[in-house]
Amino acid sequence: MIERAVEILRAGGLVAFPTETVYGLGADAANPDALRRLFAVKGRPHDHPVIVHAARTAQLDELGRDVSQVARAFGDAFWPGPLTLVVARRPGRVAPEATGGRDTVGIRVPDHPVALALLDAIGGGVAAPSANRFGRVSPTTAAHVRADLGSDVDLVIDGGPCAVGVESTIVDVTGPAPAVLRVGGVSEDRLAAIVGAPLARRTSGEVAAPGTLAAHYAPRARVEVVDRPDLAARAEQLRAEGCSVGVLDAPADVAEYARILYARLRELDERHVDVILATAPADNGDLGAAVADRLRRAAAAR
Repeated sequence: MIERAVEILRAGGLVAFPTETVYGLGADAANPDALRRLFAVKGRPHDHPVIVHAARTAQLDELGRDVSQVARAFGDAFWPGPLTLVVARRPGRVAPEATGGRDTVGIRVPDHPVALALLDAIGGGVAAPSANRFGRVSPTTAAHVRADLGSDVDLVIDGGPCAVGVESTIVDVTGPAPAVLRVGGVSEDRLAAIVGAPLARRTSGEVAAPGTLAAHYAPRARVEVVDRPDLAARAEQLRAEGCSVGVLDAPADVAEYARILYARLRELDERHVDVILATAPADNGDLGAAVADRLRRAAAAR
């Protein structure tokens, strides 16, 4: 399967593959034609960059340039893992089509054996946004990918359900101080421990990072985020108004909530509910921040 995937990627095709966060839709990061097809399949705006995946930390210098010591420290601490580092793009190794024409690129080393085997076999960078239509709910199983993309993807590698379930944290390390552009699988507290100070958070309207539009990660049903004490009353009110209602109540285990979030949103969509009422975990700097962020953006897509 890996050999076939490499052949497809080198020929300019698209391969969906598992990571610990969500399934990615992969294209050769150095192939402009393949990248244009990737953007077309997703329906992704051309100015919205994608993340480039690599097999090892040393590839920071192959795919990026002028890499800071802070970037190296983050890579050493958290790779393989759900962290993306935005660095200056190295021309020739990453085509500008992957970055929306920008001089920066987000790079990460995923923590999944199938992804790492694929990336090691191909040798270069693989651009891979989530393997779904742009703005919709991210896929955490191979079945989700097939349901969303069908024959538009040349190969889907089934690596089982994703272990983390929400996308990577994105950190810009091109400036004098690192800044979080998207909250995700690595907590801000863990990042702060590496540099000895809290990182700035710039997560609103940052086109330089994927997944940061105000409305994103959206099911077909309308999403409302409510406090748990208000959940029953709001559900009763909506039903009285003639709406069918699905409920997504936060489990006590935040990591479990992250793992099930996208699958539950998809399941409720399959029941054709009108409104999904969701309770959010506290945005306290850990994985709960990522879940709360995804729910807020899903709720904004009305």
